[in-house]
Amino acid sequence: MNVKYKMVRYFTWSEFDKNVMHISNKCKFRKFSGIYGIPRGGLCLAVALSHRLNIKLISKPKKNCLIVDDIFDTGLTLNTLKNIEGAMFFVLFSKREPTWFNTVNLSQQKEWVVFPWENHHKYLIDQKQYTNKRKLN
Repeated sequence: MNVKYKMVRYFTWSEFDKNVMHISNKCKFRKFSGIYGIPRGGLCLAVALSHRLNIKLISKPKKNCLIVDDIFDTGLTLNTLKNIEGAMFFVLFSKREPTWFNTVNLSQQKEWVVFPWENHHKYLIDQKQYTNKRKLN
């Protein structure tokens, strides 16, 4: 698969805060065993939701937990966790229509999202490492 990113989207802290509120509202009546943020991209989201929902952070996913990540792109990461019993999944961005997980934002396949906790000046390096690791080039 050859992916050429043609657009860059800078996701702001303000947008992040609004997305945390959106996810919190969707999850506030659920009882979770904990919240797991997929390293590295899901960690900021997990901490923010942990404070907002008063849910403990957990170091590995388990039954009935909330699992979060920054983006669903190829599915390589999230697909390995989708069979955890009772788990609910949320991502900030998805590059495809969600079927078994939840997303706040849909993004185009050729759009590279730069998150506020990332180094905005080095996104091209991050992009190259990502595409090389997943053999997308």
